[in-house]
Amino acid sequence: MQEIAIQPPEIMPSVFGPELPRQRAAHLPGIVSLKVKELFEDIPQAIYLLGDDLSVIRRATEEALTDVDMGMIKDQDSINILCSEHAFNILEGKAYAEMIKTIKDVVQERTGCQNIRLRFCAGGGMAEAREIIPYFQLDSYFDGKVRGTGPFDRGVPIETEIGTLYGLARVYDADWIIHAHNDDPREIYFHRLIDRALKPFTMSYARMETRSVYHFNFGNRSSNIVPRAIFESPFVQERFAFTCFLTTAPTGIIGVDADNDLHHLNRRLTVNTLKSYGKLMRLFAAIDECVAVLDSGRWPWYLHAGGLTSGNLFKAPTDFMDLSVGSIRKEKRGVKLNPAVKALVINYAWRELFVELPSIYPTIVAGSTLAQGLAKRIQKHAVVAENLEAAMELAQQISKTDKAIVFDGSYGSINLSPAMGQFLMEKAPEVGRKVEEELLPKWLKQRGFDPEQNS
Repeated sequence: MQEIAIQPPEIMPSVFGPELPRQRAAHLPGIVSLKVKELFEDIPQAIYLLGDDLSVIRRATEEALTDVDMGMIKDQDSINILCSEHAFNILEGKAYAEMIKTIKDVVQERTGCQNIRLRFCAGGGMAEAREIIPYFQLDSYFDGKVRGTGPFDRGVPIETEIGTLYGLARVYDADWIIHAHNDDPREIYFHRLIDRALKPFTMSYARMETRSVYHFNFGNRSSNIVPRAIFESPFVQERFAFTCFLTTAPTGIIGVDADNDLHHLNRRLTVNTLKSYGKLMRLFAAIDECVAVLDSGRWPWYLHAGGLTSGNLFKAPTDFMDLSVGSIRKEKRGVKLNPAVKALVINYAWRELFVELPSIYPTIVAGSTLAQGLAKRIQKHAVVAENLEAAMELAQQISKTDKAIVFDGSYGSINLSPAMGQFLMEKAPEVGRKVEEELLPKWLKQRGFDPEQNS
């Protein structure tokens, strides 16, 4: 049943983004909301959604850490808790920040260690760290022992089974490291859900030279050898204490998981992602035509609609969960994008739109102020409408469809047009049946899981 559009998460101001929008797509006449539970009732129930009491995250983190061994940590040791920027894009980042703060408190109480630092690992430069650290008051919570680090910082050589790779010196400048991350199924088309929990050891904790090896020297399955090699190196193993993950589903935050054995935790996260997100991913692939509306903070591939990122729509035709499917097929511009997206409306996104999006999709920018805050190469390919309503009208004329889906950071529900909601409701039963009976057993078996035991 479609309802009044839900309030989307607030957009955090950023130097990477243009001026914040005066109107969100959820507030437009004709935009409604569809609960993901209405589509697939077996998606796990959330313990936390936007606006809920954060104490539930603290309790879940404390409970997850109960059986974690911290005996290796002495009171005079130093500890780096490693966090990554992308998790702060989930439901305004508050749940992730609370998990990190709770890890610090629990470790300090159980070990007596006072020298607990936070290492904020960014994908590019230090701007993300300079913004997010004070925004969530992480600097004061860690008594000033917070440092940002990124792929251009000083490196440290790590000898691995595949040769010398380079981690970030600031990540590993402690006696112990705690890997604090999340399981958001971002960039499935890169990692193919192989060792997803290990991926940050390349993409968050390594120098650009090593990140480039991951991106360019291997295919989108074999590249996963790189983070595994780094994590299993003696250099990392002698510093690794444990890991703690915020776990999610399209409904929201569903829990916290922690373990001294990252491989065991990785297997649990893999099963959860396949079962929690698999049906919605294939439902996105069933969309035959739509207008995609970008209306949230961060890079345009990482904006959520019902907990699923926009990149999963742009890459939807290929089932990247299926390991029998080959590498990404190349086209003239280097990547195959979903032809079902007939138009793209930008109400907000960070400036770097990865130029293939507006060069392939008819793109309408909602207002001249927004357009001025975007990269010039985006403006080159886009049409600028007077405002958001005009942009939506123009997109409908160009696309010749009244199906629209809004990527505004929402979990639990998808903000969309009534026609899109009706389409998804009609397609969901058959998609759910196919995933349950055919695809999910195959995905599990390909990764070494017994479908019967994980049914």
